[in-house]
Amino acid sequence: MARYAPRYGLEIGEPSGTDWLRVDRLLEPDGPELTELLKRDHDASDHVSAHANALSLMSFYAGRAPATALLLWALEGRVLDIRPHNLWVKPHDGHGIASVAIRSADFLPGGLQTLYDVVLTQHLLPLSAELHRRTRAGLRQLHGGVAAGCAMAFCAATREQETVAPSYLLERWQTFVAKAPAGLARLGEVTEAAGKLVYLRNTCCLYYTSVKGCGTVCGSCCLTPREDRLTAYEAGKPILTV
Repeated sequence: MARYAPRYGLEIGEPSGTDWLRVDRLLEPDGPELTELLKRDHDASDHVSAHANALSLMSFYAGRAPATALLLWALEGRVLDIRPHNLWVKPHDGHGIASVAIRSADFLPGGLQTLYDVVLTQHLLPLSAELHRRTRAGLRQLHGGVAAGCAMAFCAATREQETVAPSYLLERWQTFVAKAPAGLARLGEVTEAAGKLVYLRNTCCLYYTSVKGCGTVCGSCCLTPREDRLTAYEAGKPILTV
């Protein structure tokens, strides 16, 4: 799957080493694993507030950890078992996640509802709730990061490979998001620009408020008018993407 984009690379087998964090432990109240991820993201960006730190982390994390499972469902209709106790992540030296590992490449019975369960209900939505509890970041904004990250699993596959038609992945995204929990469908839009799929957010991750962000908004950010975002994407020069 990594041929579509680096975010789809997945290591098979329980990893060793202290850098790896088991995902079910990230979800524990006040657990040290999530504290470590927040610290790394803060150190990389120098966020001005705890809630901006949480929103930035959510966007980067959601764009990486479940990406392989989402693309496999989109292309093959199968649901990879990425339940939290089967999944590990290795933090990047800067933002987000450098590597993802899974105990074994097993598939779960069921279709879309099972995908919602393993990607959202058991994983990204509880992570959002814990970030909200710790930092008071708004749940709608955190869910906006979830939506943006999931969308990038579909969008990124159209950037490196021409074997999958953007129209097909757009249809699969629309199927996924239509009944997704937490109202993800209202939080942004996937559309086509310059022959690729792009995401237009209806929420902001506040990354531009960080020292590293230097006031520059993401290419998908709702603070930029929709038509201006599309014009930048068509020109091939969005400023920053998740």
